[in-house]
Amino acid sequence: MKKYLFVILISVPALLAAQNKPKLKKVSTPNTCGPVKETNPTIIMNNKLLNRSNNVLGTPLQIAGTDPITGYYRDGYCTAGAADRGVHVVAAIVTDQFLAYSKSQGNDLITPAPNYGFKGLKAGDKWCLCASRWKEAYTAGVAPPVLLEATHEKALAFATLEELMSVKR
Repeated sequence: MKKYLFVILISVPALLAAQNKPKLKKVSTPNTCGPVKETNPTIIMNNKLLNRSNNVLGTPLQIAGTDPITGYYRDGYCTAGAADRGVHVVAAIVTDQFLAYSKSQGNDLITPAPNYGFKGLKAGDKWCLCASRWKEAYTAGVAPPVLLEATHEKALAFATLEELMSVKR
C-alpha cells in the first residue's frame, strides 16, 4: 500500500507542475528553409562528377551503369565507403558463366528481389561487383570483362591492372 501512495504523491506534483507550464507557441517556417536532399538521379550523378575518385587507369571515375542502376549507393558509380563491406568497386559486364558461378557461391544475382527493388541481372548488364568476388571468379576462370574507366582504383588492392585488363569483352 505504501508503494502506491508514494507513486501518487510523486505523480500529483508533477502533473500540477505540467499544467502550470506556459504553452509553447507554434512557429511556422517556410519550406525553403535549410538544405534539401536532392532526389533527381541525373542531378545526383552530375553532382557526384564534381567529387569523384579515380579509376584504375588513374583518370576520373566514369559511370558504370544506369539500366539497371548499379553501385553500392545505387548512383551508377562503383564507389565504396565505410558501410560497403563488400567493396563493390569492379565495374563489369556480367556473363552467364559469371552469374552461374556467383549463384553457386551463395550470391544469386539472377533472381529478382522486388523487396529491394532488384530486378535480377542477365548477361550483358553492367554491374558493380565485389572486388574479392571478381578476383575469385578470375581465379576460377569465369571472371566477367571489366570496364576499366568505371572501375574504382580500390580494386587494385584485390587484383592487378593486368588481371583486370586480361578478360576481353
